[in-house]
Amino acid sequence: MPERYTDSITILETNIDDSTGEMLGYVSERLFNAGAKDVFYSSIYMKKNRPAYKLTVICGDDLKEIMEDIIFEETTAIGIRARSENRTCLGREIKEVETAYGPVKVKCVYTRKGRRLYPEFDSARKIAEKFSVPLCEVYAEVSKAEK
Repeated sequence: MPERYTDSITILETNIDDSTGEMLGYVSERLFNAGAKDVFYSSIYMKKNRPAYKLTVICGDDLKEIMEDIIFEETTAIGIRARSENRTCLGREIKEVETAYGPVKVKCVYTRKGRRLYPEFDSARKIAEKFSVPLCEVYAEVSKAEK
């Protein structure tokens, strides 16, 4: 597993001042399902001091037009800013670690000083619900498995 790698991504941004939280959640879901690497909203103020959101989408360069189509179809955006950037990422893979509650999926990330484990939220949540324990307890069990 490589310690780190670089790739090129496209960052799309638009400001939205007339949408509900439910609609924005739906847009995020569509963008993720279409292959976005990340989707997030930032609180901003637009002209005349109107509260709004800045939608940011990070995707592969090859998905730029697909993401733009979704944004234009599902929001009131009439313009989208786009830029290409390079990024450096840590090598990673999904594994399972054994805990007192059974196997939990983790993201295994490699650095020059070793590896780190990050619990996959949905996997940890299922264990917490199944055993009626706090989610933080499942995370602590993953930390024990890391050592």
